[in-house]
Amino acid sequence: MNINLNRKFLLAAGKALVVVLTFYLLYKAVFKAPDTFLSWGVVLRHAWENPLRPLLLLTAVLIPINWGFEAMKWQLLGQKIERFSFLQAYRAVMVGLTLGFITPNRLGDFAGRVLELKSRQRLEAIGAIFMGRFSQLVATVLVGSLGLAYFILRFYFPLYPSVCLSLMFLLLALDLIVLLLLYNARAMVGVVAGIKPLQQFVPYIAIMAAYSSPELSRLLLLSLGRYFVFLLQFILLLVLFGVRLSAVEYIGGVSGTFFLKSVVPSVSLLSDLGMRELSAMYLFGLLGQVRLQVLSASLSLWLLNIAVPSAVGLFFVLRLRLARKGVTT
Repeated sequence: MNINLNRKFLLAAGKALVVVLTFYLLYKAVFKAPDTFLSWGVVLRHAWENPLRPLLLLTAVLIPINWGFEAMKWQLLGQKIERFSFLQAYRAVMVGLTLGFITPNRLGDFAGRVLELKSRQRLEAIGAIFMGRFSQLVATVLVGSLGLAYFILRFYFPLYPSVCLSLMFLLLALDLIVLLLLYNARAMVGVVAGIKPLQQFVPYIAIMAAYSSPELSRLLLLSLGRYFVFLLQFILLLVLFGVRLSAVEYIGGVSGTFFLKSVVPSVSLLSDLGMRELSAMYLFGLLGQVRLQVLSASLSLWLLNIAVPSAVGLFFVLRLRLARKGVTT
């Protein structure tokens, strides 16, 4: 009885902590963070006064589609551990999103999805979650390298042709490396198993070797689907805030921004914001765009796709249970 009471108390305390941290970080990001967010009032005013404001609604409509692709990825990956529906996968993604919001490098995403599983082997899901993240990185690198290549060829090749050719070669090599790693996850598991200090982690990532090439191809397609939804959202917001470019420039700027944001490590809770803004300002600055317009679009993208869904995910976090019928935890 005491064990059950302690478990319930700890669960309730954990939920309360998640709620408090989520709202605190939302408040800090929206109203208190320096420099990048000084334009918050301008962001809202421009969005509602702009005759193109229906684009904001269209961007919002794409939010559940964005995370729907992620849910399909998780349903595909998680089937090696247990079968669950798309709605259950969506719920797990939302829980992971909220817990990831309050942890560095979104590590809480792992805990959120693992907690939603019923299997006694739920910790084996860590490898599956990693595969989902890595496949999204592969999609970002593949498309983003094309975006960066556009900027390299347009702005730097006439001045530094040899350096640019080297950079193009590096981007191509990076594309090949990430694809090889994705389709040879068994080798990655083997490398970890061959390093004695890391052998204790093998049970948690062994599932990475269980996916067939067709399954990995489907996973990559879903990742690309989510990527292009995200890309479309950013372009719609750029148009809303007055950034006027050609289609190639939009795609190059956004894909290049995502690439730089993904390959640069983040260490703080909200550092993904700063890295995305810096990347966007640099690339779109080359295209002659105003800093405030780009910042407004980038901040709105984060608010719509991360902050708002994280707050919504609190509903699912509050419904979490550590113990389930027929399952020993």
